Amino acid sequence: MVDAVVLAGSRNDGPLKQCSSVPYEAMITIGRKAMIEYVIDALRSSVRIDRIVVVGPPDLPYFCSRKDIRVVPAEGNLMENLARGVENLPGAERVLLATCDIPLITTRAIEDFLDRCGDRSADIYYPVVPREVVETSFNRTRRTYVTFKEGDFTGGNLFLVAPGAVHRCMSKGQQLVDARKSPIRLSRLMGIPFLIKFMLRMVTLKEAERKASDLLGVRGAVVVTMYPEVGVDVDKPSDLELVSKVLETA
Repeated sequence: MVDAVVLAGSRNDGPLKQCSSVPYEAMITIGRKAMIEYVIDALRSSVRIDRIVVVGPPDLPYFCSRKDIRVVPAEGNLMENLARGVENLPGAERVLLATCDIPLITTRAIEDFLDRCGDRSADIYYPVVPREVVETSFNRTRRTYVTFKEGDFTGGNLFLVAPGAVHRCMSKGQQLVDARKSPIRLSRLMGIPFLIKFMLRMVTLKEAERKASDLLGVRGAVVVTMYPEVGVDVDKPSDLELVSKVLETA
């Protein structure tokens, strides 16, 4: 079993503000639930997940005050909040990080990702989803794709991390997070030779994995998942419209 951290500290002051007046994105209602509730329900339904910590505002809805959910106040950027969540899971060997904005996530997708992490000898596991997998299921969604030699992939919103690795890669990790939706910014962080090779579409997933590991000072591993829900997050009105329609018919 692994423990989980759900990041829910993003204020609703971006594009989604026109869709909802709630103060935090995690609280945006989709159907009959707050967005974060779909993520928590998927985690709680898994026999592979033990403790769950939510890093977010103290006034999250009632479901976050259950005995099996601990809420930790969000303060700072994503990496700082991740560290706060991990610190509240003493003794954890591996922690599954999930963002609150993936309401389509399912227990099956979570457990498949954990299975694909294999022996869990790496410090950080990061999922990517092939473009054709996303567009086959959700052809109206607009995602950011990165082109590798193997094809186009979008990043997922789950991570499996070793707690000790979080503090070792705080600064560089935040830089990668900030650049995650810009393929060019990501490549610049990794150096000019890598950028040139990237522009020529000659970089393989394994090469990107090694480069990111060297940059962060940890052992990272890319995991290809065939569950598009892992990569479909809600950060703009069109995303909210899409997931609302999908969940209405689920």
